[in-house]
Amino acid sequence: MIVAGGSYLEICEIPRWRRLFGSGGRAAAAVGQLSPGSSLHTYAFAGWARDVESSMHACGVTATVMPIAEEISFGYFHALSPATLRPAVPTRHPALSVEGRVVLRFGFVEGDAVVSAERAVHDPQGDDVVPFRANGSRAETLAVVLNEGEAEAATGEEGPAAGEAVLALHAADVVVVKRGCSGATVHRPGRDPVAVPAYRSARVFKIGSGDVFSAAFAHHWGERGLDAAVAADLASRAVHHFVDTRSLPLPAAADLADQALAPVGGEPGRVYLAAPFFHIAQRWLVEEARDRLHALGASVFSPLHDVGTGGGAVALATADLAGLDGCQAVLALLDGADPGSIFEVGHARARGIPVVVLAERLDEHHLTMLAGTGCEVVDDFASALYRVVWASLR
Repeated sequence: MIVAGGSYLEICEIPRWRRLFGSGGRAAAAVGQLSPGSSLHTYAFAGWARDVESSMHACGVTATVMPIAEEISFGYFHALSPATLRPAVPTRHPALSVEGRVVLRFGFVEGDAVVSAERAVHDPQGDDVVPFRANGSRAETLAVVLNEGEAEAATGEEGPAAGEAVLALHAADVVVVKRGCSGATVHRPGRDPVAVPAYRSARVFKIGSGDVFSAAFAHHWGERGLDAAVAADLASRAVHHFVDTRSLPLPAAADLADQALAPVGGEPGRVYLAAPFFHIAQRWLVEEARDRLHALGASVFSPLHDVGTGGGAVALATADLAGLDGCQAVLALLDGADPGSIFEVGHARARGIPVVVLAERLDEHHLTMLAGTGCEVVDDFASALYRVVWASLR
């Protein structure tokens, strides 16, 4: 398989991550063992070119690198943070030219790739989704893989209608819309959409998960010729492997299919946010958790935002617990061992409402009653958010 995609430095503070990957490098590394003879066509800062070539060689991939003068990086505070691109507006370079039987083409921030392929998979990487053939690219058979937000931004449609509109926009044979916690949907002309589940993992390292999905799909659909829905399911299983372990290359299809994974589907429900908010660090964490849960598709009941801090103790407690009773799951931010939040956890468990606890620094003996009453205890922010959204699915 041929991969055309970027090679960028990725930096995440929590959890610590500093790797020279990018969409192209990660996708090529993912399929290097599954698809012997794979190649990567990419741009890279001249000082990184040798590193890109050697790291790809270690994965069984041949890299063709166009050296550029800028160090392009994506920075994240945590694994669900919006990325910070540096430089903010990279210099644009002449397009790469790529020809082969099966080509996976990603969007670039510093250039483009003109593709000629029998079977192509296009992952546009951003809200500015330009039709695949607009730059002169050609493919006998085309699949487009993008996330739900990109599909809706590109078409002005919502839900399943966005996937159908992307089919028309690209004159594609297949469109796969990735839906985060809810899995993916496969669209084909004249056929009903097919839902593909996500698979529950203990941990979720989100950076690059979409690249892995596209790489696995391109291999199973483009190279192996599997049905698009079957290939998308294998891609979803591949994502489970990556976000849980951060390891590449990907396992073989037989190994993925044999794993006893827990599929998840449905729509996110309402999450109760149990947390102290008495100083700026606590308040920031509440705001960030609420924003990221919304981005994952969940609605959120936050006592701070939905009840407030005015009124007496009885009124506040009554309103908070009434809100909790209307939620499908609870996210408890418990590093401060806040008594009110712990009370809310007990209230939820007494009513059979699932609870996910984020506890990065609590000692194990402080977690006895939480773990002993069926709470999921997690020490990673992104993993906690995904797990509480999965717990809320309806």
